[in-house]
Amino acid sequence: MAEYTCIVCPNSCRITVTNESDGLVITGNGCKRGMEFARNEHTSPARMLTSTVRLTGAKLSRLPVISAGEIPKSKLFECQKALFAAAARAPVRCGDVVVKDICGTGVNIVASRSVKE
Repeated sequence: MAEYTCIVCPNSCRITVTNESDGLVITGNGCKRGMEFARNEHTSPARMLTSTVRLTGAKLSRLPVISAGEIPKSKLFECQKALFAAAARAPVRCGDVVVKDICGTGVNIVASRSVKE
């Protein structure tokens, strides 16, 4: 049995997921979106990744970045290590891809700020 606090809507339902012989039993959700959240969180948790990468050619030394989609939770540390080794060169526009398909996840890392030279 596992318990989750749903983050899909402001209700913050306390959802319980139990593995039964005929599948997952999900209780405590107030809506279908909560049920989907709990199922995904229980079977394949994923998170957005926000971080910084080294920046050259500008007054700032670091560029804030964010994943363009959710990354499997099990790959977050590997992705963070890859970002530590990555670098960008100014000028950079918000939304520019900084790292394509990070760690084979299919998710791009994009700049979350524009920086001039």
